[in-house]
Amino acid sequence: MRPNRSALAAFVIASLLAGTARAAPPSIELWRLDCGELWEGNLDEFSDTHAYVGKSKRLVVSCYLIRHGDSYMLWDAGLEKTDLGKPLVQNDTESEALRVTLVDQLAQIGIKPQQVSLVGISHYHFDHTGQAGDFPQAKLLMGKADLALLRRPGSERAKPLAHWIGGGGQLEEIEGDQDVFGDGKVVMLDLPGHTPGHHGLLVNLDGAGPVLLSGDVAHFQENLASSGVPIYNADRADSLASMDRFRTMARNLKAIAVIQHEPADVGKLPAFPKSAR
Repeated sequence: MRPNRSALAAFVIASLLAGTARAAPPSIELWRLDCGELWEGNLDEFSDTHAYVGKSKRLVVSCYLIRHGDSYMLWDAGLEKTDLGKPLVQNDTESEALRVTLVDQLAQIGIKPQQVSLVGISHYHFDHTGQAGDFPQAKLLMGKADLALLRRPGSERAKPLAHWIGGGGQLEEIEGDQDVFGDGKVVMLDLPGHTPGHHGLLVNLDGAGPVLLSGDVAHFQENLASSGVPIYNADRADSLASMDRFRTMARNLKAIAVIQHEPADVGKLPAFPKSAR
């Protein structure tokens, strides 16, 4: 029996459309979250060449939520909730303040903490790990060299991540660059120097294009432009190389380069609860 040509054509078209739907890449969405603010009364600590003697500066603490298809990833976890409601004291010392928690911000866009399947941490400093414990079901992604330091006996910095370091949660130790979802959309970037296992993040948005998140490769714009190395960085040569890589990638990719602590960079992404796509 000869096949019905119309039926056959319809079948082929339907198959092609189904295949196209299956092959469609996942959509990407990026939110900037408010994870606190810092007052640095002695900005000279941010330069081992004494570039900021007698200066002070307010810094922001930024975290980010990435939606990759149906998956959610949190990048950095900000200040601890014990800082909630504290005033930011602007004198010659350090101060930190937190206005709203990560969980409360996620609720504003209809996301429950349990929906976050990945938490990426740029490095182990307190202003990047503070609220990670609110996402115990998530797999933690963090530089292997940083985790080695946190595992040392008596490490105070390990407390916000104790759930994972103690074996209670899924943990992936990152060496070098890491393509998080395997499709080039979200890539952890090896940028050591500030700490031994420090990473930044590249998010390739469908519409807005590449976005580079700094971690603490630098803390403010002038610091990055002048290759200023804080006195407490782990390795000076690595710090300089990582700043150069960050700047060069931003230029070559024509990326939106966001220094996570720079107040002037907050406006490079849509104001929450809006997202970048």
